[in-house]
Amino acid sequence: MTEERALTSVDTGEQGGSEAAEVAAVGGTAMGGAARERETSRLWHITLSVSGPAVALSDLRRGLEQLAYDHPFLLTSRYANDHAEIRYWEEARDLHDAAALALRLWGEHRSTAKLPPWEIVGLEVINRETYRHRITEGYGPAPATPVGVHPY
Repeated sequence: MTEERALTSVDTGEQGGSEAAEVAAVGGTAMGGAARERETSRLWHITLSVSGPAVALSDLRRGLEQLAYDHPFLLTSRYANDHAEIRYWEEARDLHDAAALALRLWGEHRSTAKLPPWEIVGLEVINRETYRHRITEGYGPAPATPVGVHPY
């Protein structure tokens, strides 16, 4: 029998917040019937790519700006009239949880941010160490990439 785990996203309130925020694991082993297993949450760098029919750039920009307001860890969004790329940090126990949260982001914010009904066409989830290594090796986004919502 497999047990389902609840997804958890922990907001530290700061970009440079502690990675050591703990979240309770569902279905952990109980000591004396009362204790739950605790796991450490980690930061994951997410790149989410979406695509669909062309929309007005001004409407898309407003939607992405609202998404950035609703989701404070959003770093940058790039967009064109038929696709967009969103980069942000997610805090989760493991890659599986981070990916699941990322895959829900566009759909969950589509009505509140008035985002187009596009489909997710790409997803990359990497841990903080891999992100730092890529930046150091020159493979990540340029350090001068401005934070915010920008056209391609």
